[in-house]
Amino acid sequence: MLYQIHEWQRSLLGPLSYFAQASARMLNDNSSPFAQLPSAQRMAAGYELIHRLGKDYEKPEFDLHTATAHDHEIAVIERIALAKPFCQLKRFKRFSDDPGTIEKMKSDPVVLVVAPLSGHHATLLRDTVRTLLRDHKVYITDWVDARMVPTTAGTFSLDDYIAYVKEFIRHIGASSLHVISVCQPTVPVLAAVSLMAARGEDTPRSLTMMGGPIDPRCSPTSVNNLATTQPLSWFKGNVIHTVPPNYPGHGREVYPGFLQHAGFIAMNPGRHLNSHWDFYQDLVRGDLDDADSHRKFYDEYNAVLDMPAEFYLDTIEKVFQQFVLPRGLWDVAGERVNPAAIKRSALLTVEGELDDISGLGQTQAAHDLCSSIPAKRREHKVIAGAGHYGIFSGRRWRETVYPQVRDFIRKFDHAGK
Repeated sequence: MLYQIHEWQRSLLGPLSYFAQASARMLNDNSSPFAQLPSAQRMAAGYELIHRLGKDYEKPEFDLHTATAHDHEIAVIERIALAKPFCQLKRFKRFSDDPGTIEKMKSDPVVLVVAPLSGHHATLLRDTVRTLLRDHKVYITDWVDARMVPTTAGTFSLDDYIAYVKEFIRHIGASSLHVISVCQPTVPVLAAVSLMAARGEDTPRSLTMMGGPIDPRCSPTSVNNLATTQPLSWFKGNVIHTVPPNYPGHGREVYPGFLQHAGFIAMNPGRHLNSHWDFYQDLVRGDLDDADSHRKFYDEYNAVLDMPAEFYLDTIEKVFQQFVLPRGLWDVAGERVNPAAIKRSALLTVEGELDDISGLGQTQAAHDLCSSIPAKRREHKVIAGAGHYGIFSGRRWRETVYPQVRDFIRKFDHAGK
């Protein structure tokens, strides 16, 4: 019923949002007589703020058409390399008309970025991908909004997530691949590679794990505390809802994106309130660059997706309540997950000093679990002053984190070759 109420609210706010948008444009257009009214700019700012608070935020595009590689501007084409019901494996194919650049790009390492399935779309990692394209051939997991997947496609659990990761690694070719997992997927990626190693399959040349809950018992955050203070039955009864009839996935049980978004906002309500007030003031003052930065950030931040109920509940129970990975008690499709089986892959873990989602030590725990990887093939980095998003997006990612990730991948890519 909550999902239906949310849809009613959305349908009511839609016309108001469109009216506010039209009013803002009318008051901002210099050719309009209304723009000459006293306080027109202030009224226009207020209308745009109303528009942005009430509008529906669709999934953004990656919008990566050009990049810089080896000091040359190159063209980028987004392709679907493999399509699954709940995920698309996308490749960002690079093109250049400079022969020297083409030769250098041919020898660049291949990277698979495993994006989180935790509320936001994979486009949240746009900056991550854009930066990686400088020196890598890049693939990414683009997870599908569960409300858009018909029930005929079946269910999707944490085990299915692991199966997808294994299939993507095999499809690209593990022997020449480097995998970067950001936040939530560090756990299923480590499980997938562990199972592949135990079977004697090729594993990726390197694993880079960034800000993930490998062992949530280390430095627990408010996210971890919520999962441990409520029984699984509470989550089933309070946050799982059914997709209404106006979507292709109607009848599917999901953890709605709007609930996850409300949780994100509740973690730092004052910060978001101040950000919107600053946006209004920027519009009044005519600081269009700052206002546009606000728009770009919240166009991404406010665009959320629904997660399949089975996957969400599995993650709560196995990762955040039972800690089956660090305790060595995780069985997937009848096979025990044993990270000690990984021997050939190099391991890099990255944590933010100020991460309030995955606390310090949670990602580093992967080193104790991957005990068969020689010490000379393992590294751990703590990024001073970085929060959760700072380790994979923004200036700190580009200037501090990325050079270390790039050098680590290059080191073990050359070793593999």
